[in-house]
Amino acid sequence: MTRPVVVITGASAGIGKSAARMLVAKGWQVIGTGRDPSRSAAAIAEIEAAAQDGGSFTMLRGDFDSMTDVMRVADEVKALTPRLDVLVNNAGGVRDRIIEAADGTEATFAANHLAPFLLTRELLQLLKATAESQPAGSVRVIAVGSSAHRRPDGLDWDDLQSFGSDTNMAYCRAKLANNLFTRELARRLAGDGIVAQAMHPGVVASNFASHGDESMQKHMAAAPTVSPDEPAETIVWLATDPEGGREPGRYFYQKSEETPAPAALDDAAAARLWQESEAILAKIGI
Repeated sequence: MTRPVVVITGASAGIGKSAARMLVAKGWQVIGTGRDPSRSAAAIAEIEAAAQDGGSFTMLRGDFDSMTDVMRVADEVKALTPRLDVLVNNAGGVRDRIIEAADGTEATFAANHLAPFLLTRELLQLLKATAESQPAGSVRVIAVGSSAHRRPDGLDWDDLQSFGSDTNMAYCRAKLANNLFTRELARRLAGDGIVAQAMHPGVVASNFASHGDESMQKHMAAAPTVSPDEPAETIVWLATDPEGGREPGRYFYQKSEETPAPAALDDAAAARLWQESEAILAKIGI
């Protein structure tokens, strides 16, 4: 295993598929996740066709509304590879209503925050083992966030999963959670040579809002969009460029660092979110 390995969630379409294709073309070993069988099959064909210099692609099936599925995917990753250089937590999305998933979590919060939190937790030992033999900062965890994190003033600790909120605010809080998780992860991994960064993709022409409510679909239809390749280039840059391995816990847009909302810079909230997330998972037996 001399070639770098990356896991990209949500690689069956949109940004994740573009990033997977670009990294396979650079000779990386790419492990993607996807939920929809037909989109996954199409992505496999497209990404494998782009492979160069020994690059390869493997697709794992998983529904990230389900923490059980996330655990299974993590186990499958560990069975596939003894190293992991980069983890890209990209999967997520919006819903048209508040939905309680089978394990009792709220679906928007689960897919956008709990799933990447859990997957990262379960792959940490693999990331740490890889970091021991690589230059400091070359092993990275990248969160695909959103400027939607700027809307809420903070997380609602009395209703962290937003069961009592509207669906759009639930999404915005979950994206704020992405930034806070990245911040706390960067703090916890400071001594391990692993760097955590977050990025905003922009408004992307993809199937992102296909499950959103009417207002979200109208917003996406009216807004100027960019190709998934544009944010994918930022992901690839964060995964491969020296800048992505410098000064962890930052937030990027179009390969440039930006200052996130004040609520995303709250170290106490970041630490508490980690603890609360662990408590939610423990409650469902994960």
